[in-house]
Amino acid sequence: MELKEKFIKYQPISFSEQEILERSENFYFFMNKRRSLREFSDKPVPKEVVENILMTASTAPSGAHKQPWYFCAVGNANLKKKIREAAEQEEQINYESRMSDRWLKDLEPFETNWQKPFLEIAPWLIIVFKEVYNHDNEGSKHNNYYVNESVGLASGMLLTAIHNAGLISLTHTPSPMGFFSDILERPSNERPFLLIPIGYPADNATVPNLQRKAKTQIMHIFE
Repeated sequence: MELKEKFIKYQPISFSEQEILERSENFYFFMNKRRSLREFSDKPVPKEVVENILMTASTAPSGAHKQPWYFCAVGNANLKKKIREAAEQEEQINYESRMSDRWLKDLEPFETNWQKPFLEIAPWLIIVFKEVYNHDNEGSKHNNYYVNESVGLASGMLLTAIHNAGLISLTHTPSPMGFFSDILERPSNERPFLLIPIGYPADNATVPNLQRKAKTQIMHIFE
C-alpha cells in the first residue's frame, strides 16, 4: 500500500509585479460593485452554478483544517415557503420588541421591515451551518477549532463567488435561527450561521444610496 506524502510541493501562481498591481486594482473595482439586494428575480439559476459557488467557498482556510461548515442550498418551493414563514415570525418579534430604538433608527436608510418576500422569490436560499463538533467513524466526538472565524471566512468567499458568477445576494440573519435546523432536519452538531438568498436582480431593482468608508478610514500602512 502506497503511503500518502505528508507534504507536497506547493505550485505557486506567478505574475509579474505589473500584473499583480493590475489584477489587484481590477479585482477591487470589480468587487466594489458588489451590493446587497432585497429585490430578486425568480429567473432560474442552474444547480451546477450553485455547486461551483459552494465548492469555491469550501476552499477557505479553517482552524486545523477541520472545515467546520456545511451548506444547504434550497430551491424547493415548499421548503422556501416554510423558511419564509418561520423567518418572518422571528423578524416580526425582532422589529416589534427585540430591536432597540437605535437599531431601528440605523435600519431606516434600508426601509426594511419584518416581511421578507425575497425568501420565496429568489431561486436559491443558501443556509450556512457551522459544525461545532464532529463524530469519527467510531462515533467519538471531536471538537472543531476557531469555528466562527473559519465559517466567517468561508461565507466571505461564498459572497465573492456569487458576485463573480454575476449573481446577487443578501446576508440575512433572522435570529434566533434554530428553525433552520428543524425545517432542514440537520444534525445536533450543526448550528445555523447565515442565510444567503442568491439569484438575479429584479427588473429596475434599487439599492440604498450609501458610500463605503474611505481608504483613510479603514487602514493604516506602516512602512
